[in-house]
Amino acid sequence: MANSLSPEQVRVLQLSQKVITEVKKVIIGKDETIIKVLLSILAGGHILLEDIPGVGKTTLALALSKALSLDYKRLQFTPDVLPTDVTGFTIFNKQTNDFEYKQGAAMTNLFLADEINRTSSKTQSALLEIMEEGKVTVDGTTYQMPDPYIVIATQNPIGSIGTQSLPESQMDRFIVRLSMGYPSVQNEIEMLKSKQNQVSIDAVESVVTASDLVAARKIVEDIYVSDEVFEYIVRLSDATRKNQYIKLGLSPRGTIALLKMTKATSLLKGRDYVTPDDVAYAFKDVAGHRIILNSKARLNGLNYELVLKSIIEGVVVPKINNQVTI
Repeated sequence: MANSLSPEQVRVLQLSQKVITEVKKVIIGKDETIIKVLLSILAGGHILLEDIPGVGKTTLALALSKALSLDYKRLQFTPDVLPTDVTGFTIFNKQTNDFEYKQGAAMTNLFLADEINRTSSKTQSALLEIMEEGKVTVDGTTYQMPDPYIVIATQNPIGSIGTQSLPESQMDRFIVRLSMGYPSVQNEIEMLKSKQNQVSIDAVESVVTASDLVAARKIVEDIYVSDEVFEYIVRLSDATRKNQYIKLGLSPRGTIALLKMTKATSLLKGRDYVTPDDVAYAFKDVAGHRIILNSKARLNGLNYELVLKSIIEGVVVPKINNQVTI
């Protein structure tokens, strides 16, 4: 199997590395999270960041929007936020004697839905059509979202004051769930020094255009996947549905999300084809928020990470000819 990147694939790889470099100027010590968010964007998906407040989720979204030259809007989700705040609304204009559409916060390239699990389920569901279809319908009229369209939603861990779980149907709309976590001691020291030297979001430069990103997504879609890897992806998904500790397994939408993430992963690793290692790398982030553990798992002290690890270890890894390890 050849591993010769086309000029277009090389360009995507180079632009991706530039974006990562720019975002790292303001997000210190979270290289893996930056890479995974970028992989999700290249795969055409939306991202859920689940973490405690104050670890840099908003800064990450803002830095990405600037590096990718995307229009950016942020909405703080609180109990009094209405669906129309997200989708927009129509209002009668006396001057034109007609109704006109007033855009909601979601009408942008990159929409940051901050603390999404603090608002009402009705407002949460207002994002569903937008995230899945890339459009919004208000008073019978459909409006197309800009291309590219990306939602980065943040939520505090369940159990925090004023939070409620997102419904399974909405969780399934996010291609991955990620967590930034606390910085290490050394990284936090570097963060304090950078703040002292006033390194701000203004230091992030735009290195990719919106049209570059649209083109990059199409190139990622064309990454080669062998029949063996297709089968491996499906067997992993099927294993979540038959596992003794899982009440709700991976949906077909989750299987497709895993395929998309593995294609983006292979390209950022410098390959024009997918390997089983790419699948395993993306599996936990794609499947973790889609599965629901049963009471047997809780009684045995198991969390989703341990269960998914056992599935990875239990499914036979196919052999790919001339597999290259990067």
